[in-house]
Amino acid sequence: MAAPQVSAAQAIGEYLQSPDDLLKISAFRKKLEKEKASIDARLKSGVKEQLDATREGLTKLLGTRNNVQVIKEEMQIVDRMCSDPQNVVSTFDQISRVSMVHRNFEQTEEMVNNLLEMNSKLDVLEELLEVESRTIIGPAPNLLPIHFHINRLEAFRNQTMHQAKKASANSRQKLARMFERLNKLIENFETYIMELACNVLPLVRAGYPQVVVKLIKIVELEAREDEKAIAIRLVKKAAKMDAASKFKSMQANARIIKHYRSKVTKAISDSIKANFDDAYTRHQHDPGAFLGGLSWIYQDLIRIESDVVPCFPPNYEMHAFYIKEYHRTLNATLQRIIESEPDASIMLDLHAWIKEYKKSMTELNVAPELLDPPLLGGEEQNLIEDYLKLIVKKLDEWSTNLMKTEIQEFITRSDPPEVDSDGLYGTQGAVILFQMVNQQIDAATESGQGAILARVVGEVNRVMRNIQDQWTKVVEAELKKQTEKPEEVVGGLAEYCIALANDQIKSADNTEALLGRLEPLVSEKYRTPISEKLNDAIDGNLDVAKKCIQTFIDIILNDLKPATKQLFQPTWYDGIMEQIVLTMRDYMADQSYINPSLLELLVEYLLDAFLVTYLTALANCPKLRIPAATERIKEDISTVFSFFSGFKPTKELEPYFEVVDLILAMLEASKSMAFLSFWAFAKVHGPCIPFVEGLMKVRGDFDRSAVSEVMDSIKRKVKDEGLTDPPEPTIMKKITVQSTLSRFLRT
Repeated sequence: MAAPQVSAAQAIGEYLQSPDDLLKISAFRKKLEKEKASIDARLKSGVKEQLDATREGLTKLLGTRNNVQVIKEEMQIVDRMCSDPQNVVSTFDQISRVSMVHRNFEQTEEMVNNLLEMNSKLDVLEELLEVESRTIIGPAPNLLPIHFHINRLEAFRNQTMHQAKKASANSRQKLARMFERLNKLIENFETYIMELACNVLPLVRAGYPQVVVKLIKIVELEAREDEKAIAIRLVKKAAKMDAASKFKSMQANARIIKHYRSKVTKAISDSIKANFDDAYTRHQHDPGAFLGGLSWIYQDLIRIESDVVPCFPPNYEMHAFYIKEYHRTLNATLQRIIESEPDASIMLDLHAWIKEYKKSMTELNVAPELLDPPLLGGEEQNLIEDYLKLIVKKLDEWSTNLMKTEIQEFITRSDPPEVDSDGLYGTQGAVILFQMVNQQIDAATESGQGAILARVVGEVNRVMRNIQDQWTKVVEAELKKQTEKPEEVVGGLAEYCIALANDQIKSADNTEALLGRLEPLVSEKYRTPISEKLNDAIDGNLDVAKKCIQTFIDIILNDLKPATKQLFQPTWYDGIMEQIVLTMRDYMADQSYINPSLLELLVEYLLDAFLVTYLTALANCPKLRIPAATERIKEDISTVFSFFSGFKPTKELEPYFEVVDLILAMLEASKSMAFLSFWAFAKVHGPCIPFVEGLMKVRGDFDRSAVSEVMDSIKRKVKDEGLTDPPEPTIMKKITVQSTLSRFLRT
């Protein structure tokens, strides 16, 4: 750090710090003059020394330049004498020619001896190589000696062929023939080397890591020779031919570049690919087994890291190389699986396997950059989409083919419905459908992913609902044909409807069992949508079953039309109910083939349909002969009650026929008591004014004034009491009362 500068005033101030110091000014002046004189003397002395040193240096520099010039001139003289010895040595040409002849003679003698000894050497080397080649997985004790001698023979061949470039074509061809055996040996040795390279891991596993070390020594030696040859060629290409010909090594550049290192790494890559190809070929028709057997990848990588990598120089980076090759070949093999369009379950297996692979490679401390590109392009999630697309495709194909067959059988009805093991009508369709469904559901379940299972269930629901819609339309179409053109329709529709209804109940039971099996396997997030979809499918099954039962009823009613048209007509008084019951009994003869739960529903539907038909006919009938009509109604109901009591207990039947009893009471009541009978009826079924009024009008024992009187009192009471329809509709809601004009036109 520089000292702070002191001004003259500050310096004087240091000496004159008090008034008394003014008396000392003359002494201070003398002191300062003395110091100045001392400083001036030292400066003059220093300047003189520097000038002397500079003068001496310049003198030496001039002397050195002269010496360099002299040396340069002397070196030029030496160079001229060396470059053109003929100027100095008069016999230089003779000496040069004699030297060249001597050198050529020695080389020729050496070449001839080598050619004479070559075959015997080849005999030994060929035998040794054959022994080694027979056992690839072995100690290979002669590997390095074989290579050493082959290398020397190869160098001899290269030098000989290079020197023979100026020889005649005949000579060159003869030499080439002489070296054919050596060329074949070199080729066989390289093949053996590559076989060893293909078996690096098996050699290490068998306890012969030293063979791998020998192999790499050979590779390294050949690599150095390759580098030398390439360097010589580059120098020869860059330099003038005259300059290049001065170097003996320049004339030995006939070596064939071998690239052993790249060949060995390629052989290792090929062996990895071959291992994957073998594994894939063994399980070509079972990709699931292939994926399940790939644990050897991890075993190989562990062994490679511990035992193979130490056999290679660090700059080979064999650990990274092996991982990359295994990963790349695995990716290509997985692509082959995808391209083979495997079953949907394989897509899920593959997705799960890739997740496990990533986890395992992380546990092996494999750097992520070594696993590039990611398996299947990092889009393994697309496997789920592909799986679902395949599920949709398969389900659609199977369901389409299934329904085509099932609908054809349903329409043609060439044979009676099949009877299953429970003795019920049925078809194979329901069984096949659930085999198909369970197969896909089981595959989705094994994935362990609730999202996949939920989406598969959604697709199953879509297919099942589609099948249900198709059945509904087919049943409706067949019923329409039955009612409109019965003479053109094949019989057996009723039985097939029962079979279809049984199938729907069976499907509903299977779906419910499936729901019970799946719910514990998933979280609440997926449990709700799965439950909704499967319950929706169950509802669809029940709807189709009800549709079939209703169609069965419609078929019965269609057959009963000729008889039901006579209800409450003049011929009715003679009794036609036996005919109606007989027809219903014929249709119900197949009750043993109906699912018990469906039979109960069928009986309810049939009973309800009969009562609606009977009461509708009553509501729209002509004048009734009282009391003959009431007696006939009682007989009809007794007959029908007896018929249905074969299917339902009496106590359960009585509520159904209660409405008839109430209506009979209104038909039998006198004019003064009719209101009471109506009131008992209205409390249960509501006012039903049109029906009651029609009923009063058809009573043959009431004239118009009586009907008016009764209806006026009824309507007044209904208005006063505010009587309305019951909260729950009763059978009377289904009764259609025709207008007076319609009734007139009908009659």
